Amino acid sequence: MTFSLVARCAETGMFGVVISSSSPAVAARCSYARAGVGAVASQNITDPTLGPLALELMASGESAAQAIEALRRDGSFMDYRQVLAVDASGGTAIHSGAKALGIWTEVQGLDAASGGNLLANEGVPQAMVDAYAVATGHIGDRLIAALRAGLAAGGEAGPVHSAGLKIVDKVSWPVADLRCDWTEDCPIEAVATAWEVYKPQLDAYVQRALDPREAPSYGVPGDQ
Repeated sequence: MTFSLVARCAETGMFGVVISSSSPAVAARCSYARAGVGAVASQNITDPTLGPLALELMASGESAAQAIEALRRDGSFMDYRQVLAVDASGGTAIHSGAKALGIWTEVQGLDAASGGNLLANEGVPQAMVDAYAVATGHIGDRLIAALRAGLAAGGEAGPVHSAGLKIVDKVSWPVADLRCDWTEDCPIEAVATAWEVYKPQLDAYVQRALDPREAPSYGVPGDQ
């Protein structure tokens, strides 16, 4: 009931996750990333502890493959889980349990990995990895391109209702964490629209946190 992509930008070192599902608030439960460490999507029959655990393992020096192997070995009910990871070197790994729902598949590429379950067809993850690979610009633009490509390739077997985009850079918090938690329209386009609005302001929000004395104006009524 989900399709996602985790990715690293080799040029900037940023990490990101995009994800969409027929379930509500998928990004709130399934997307994880930490600056300098990696990104993880934990989905299918979701265990929200797996994302932070995979990031902790990678922060301690383990590769994405080693972290996923540790989850596979020590996690609970891993037959029901699907977990994707990318690490600081661009290495990727995926665990897809035998009891993943419906049509499920997984694809790993350079600096990116995609997986899904209850898919319309097996080609969705490949379309996402390919789209990320050929897209240019900010990692956020590339992630949106991948998410749109997944939907265009068929997406989930049924209609999607939620989606999200998470990006981390050099600070301890996500520099972008945009979500559509429920809509009867297209949640992917809702997130894409939010990204277009947020992207020009991203650096300013970071600067305001680091040193508001050097921050640009807020651009709201009454701001001098």
